[in-house]
Amino acid sequence: MPLIEVGTFTGYSALAIARGLPDDGRLLCCDVNEEWTAIGRQHWEKAGVASKIELRLAPALDTLRSLPRDEVYDLAFIDADKPNYPNYYEEVLARTRPNGVILVDHVLLMGEVVNPEANDEGTLAIRAFNDMVAADVRVDAAMLAISDGLTLARKR
Repeated sequence: MPLIEVGTFTGYSALAIARGLPDDGRLLCCDVNEEWTAIGRQHWEKAGVASKIELRLAPALDTLRSLPRDEVYDLAFIDADKPNYPNYYEEVLARTRPNGVILVDHVLLMGEVVNPEANDEGTLAIRAFNDMVAADVRVDAAMLAISDGLTLARKR
């Protein structure tokens, strides 16, 4: 059961995902920050799941584009820089098996996506991303209004 995470930060999501994996499950984490991910590594070790997690420190698009096209994932979780969400989405979608799921965090941006006065780069990027996923016939998608918004996209 291979899974992928784009944006690891302190490793909290990776820890939660890895704890739910079977013994032979694998999670590939993509991040650029050694300092923040070091916090995650400590907790992965303490939780006994470090052997299930591979962390690649490099720009996520470089990591994703270096993956073989025939390597498929059951689940992808995207929580990284918002302007690159469409790029991350396209790269993981191409590597997600049919009926696999892509989870995308922070798609409501604390409600700013519906604020007509919010026109910063991140908000504009998330609005465009949300529209893109809603129109994507390759997936069945739903946005959950929990926390800061979570999109679930099941590949057809």
